[in-house]
Amino acid sequence: MLKWYSISVKQRKDKNLMQDLLLLSKDTPIGKVANGNFGVLDSKRLPLFLKRTGDIQTWLESRAIDNHRTNSRILKRALRLESKDDFTTVMAVNAVTITDNYWVKPIDDEATKYDDVRFKGNMFDMLALTGDVNSFDQPPSKTPELTNIGSFEKCWRLEDGKWWMYKAGRNEELFSELMAYYVGKTLGFPMAEYEVADKFIKNCDFTDSASTNFEPAASIIGDTSDYIKIYEALKQISETIAEQYVLMCYFDGLIYNMDRHEYNFGIIRNSDTGEIISIAPFFDHNIALISRGYPINAPNDALIKDFTTLIHHTNKPIRIRKIAAREFLAIANEVPFKPPATEDVTHPREFIAKYIESRQSALGAQNQDLLHFFTPKSKEVVR
Repeated sequence: MLKWYSISVKQRKDKNLMQDLLLLSKDTPIGKVANGNFGVLDSKRLPLFLKRTGDIQTWLESRAIDNHRTNSRILKRALRLESKDDFTTVMAVNAVTITDNYWVKPIDDEATKYDDVRFKGNMFDMLALTGDVNSFDQPPSKTPELTNIGSFEKCWRLEDGKWWMYKAGRNEELFSELMAYYVGKTLGFPMAEYEVADKFIKNCDFTDSASTNFEPAASIIGDTSDYIKIYEALKQISETIAEQYVLMCYFDGLIYNMDRHEYNFGIIRNSDTGEIISIAPFFDHNIALISRGYPINAPNDALIKDFTTLIHHTNKPIRIRKIAAREFLAIANEVPFKPPATEDVTHPREFIAKYIESRQSALGAQNQDLLHFFTPKSKEVVR
């Protein structure tokens, strides 16, 4: 039986949504908007947010570029969008994104296929990334930037058949993002791939052009930052994913990542069956480490306390590779972006290495019963 959800009309922009729409995964219809209602056609492949709420308006609007970004406003002007609200923005590109294969079209449109709307290039990458004046005055074309969410200036570029997201930022932010990546790789965690790209950093699309679907955690947990609530929600889906989430929380505590939220982590699904495969690779760590100055809070800050509360809630031991102080320094020295020296921090890389090592020690000391370190050679538990 077809399941229907009513759509409320609150303001003018909502009336646009009242046009009849078809929601698709690739070329398979999975839902539709008709006569002011949203109906489910294929629950297995349906986005998890819609499966949980049925609120297609909020789902569509959540895919729109963040209007607070300066370059997003310039981009919308360059694309001659009649309206700049989130719904109009996503509909300009059929709600297509790089990291999943969901999209919409008018319900009576039988001709348009997924291959017609999926992105095959991006003429507005420099405008989105830097506000490049020379990119403004060109003919409008469909661009993945309209559905490239997040609060930092960024862009998508297609290189040798793969999409890469370029991100701009201050040296402290770029240093922190890249060092976090190197530390995560050293720990053997599932990390999104990052590289240096001149004065930017870039990370590879881990869905391989939507060969799999990325679903943000918001689809499952809604708007919450409570570690235990998130853990319990993920455990209902998969014990393995819940365990991977605990590792991510350890990682956030280690690198002092203050900006973990429901849209910068999530899960990977099979794009043909809807099956949940794994937690998504860890990404978006530019508000960690020294991104907002040289921190002094360890070992008793909120992130370490939150992880401690979580791991004792699970009551499950975990094994983590221990990184030696000299390794932290070697990693810091490998990052090409130069952290600034200050009156109090005259040797920034040494400070950062010691700081993150102190966080590792604090995490271990506060969780000796459940957090067991091992060295790469012996793999014996280290206290």
